Amino acid sequence: MAVAENNNTLTTTRTLSVSNVEVVYNSVILVLRGITLEAPPGKVVSLLGPNGAGKSTTLKAISGLLKAELGEVTRGQIMWGDERLDALSAEDVVRKGLVQVIEGRLLFRHLTVEENLRVGGMVYQGGRLVRDDLERVYHYFPRLRELSNRVSGYLSGGEGQMLVIGRAMMAHPQILMLDEPSLGLAPLLVKEIFEIIRDINQQEGVSVLLVEQNARAALDLADYSYVMEDGRIVLDGPAAQMRENEDIKEFYLGLNQAGGRKNYREVKHYKRRKRWLG
Repeated sequence: MAVAENNNTLTTTRTLSVSNVEVVYNSVILVLRGITLEAPPGKVVSLLGPNGAGKSTTLKAISGLLKAELGEVTRGQIMWGDERLDALSAEDVVRKGLVQVIEGRLLFRHLTVEENLRVGGMVYQGGRLVRDDLERVYHYFPRLRELSNRVSGYLSGGEGQMLVIGRAMMAHPQILMLDEPSLGLAPLLVKEIFEIIRDINQQEGVSVLLVEQNARAALDLADYSYVMEDGRIVLDGPAAQMRENEDIKEFYLGLNQAGGRKNYREVKHYKRRKRWLG
């Protein structure tokens, strides 16, 4: 495995490649329609788009969680370096260092914060001491140290989001896949959590694949971004370039060409598709 030691984790030199992937649920419903994207080593890549675009399904196709929802990859391939992932179980994908944080902050609510973190470390087989891994998580999330003995069912939304990311870090991810980490959080909490994600990426060398509807926060964090609609990639480019794209400004950052606010609901869907796909 091509990796290099970086402080307390492993920095991968592998690229995650999704090539022309189609996903079908229940052998009938076509959700992804030829998705192609890459997450290079050590980079932050964001997936933007409205509800129902296929963003979460893309993450689940990579992480192996589709099978639990009667979904399957019916075309294309998902590669982690020179290893193919789309035929593997979710457990095997995690052991290879690809860890998804599912939308909704799913916790073992009857367990304490520290017990939740320890559960996250059970899949890691690198021989490190659990106490060292806990300290590493507490370095990024000091609030979790203060709450280590609290039953997780009593956490706030922001604390819960910190915990699910911290639990994923216990597995020593080489690529961290985050599904809507800003969902339901106040702007100050979103800013804090995204700054922590940036620190993890820069200090640990962990690649990040981020699904997010908060386009402003995602583009500020990402190196490269893709926009999805109706199960397809309709636009992609470096995040700095995407921030200046007039369609992105109008439909995802809420600014029209005159710099004013734009009501997303006033814009007809087909107009965006005509510009991006035409």
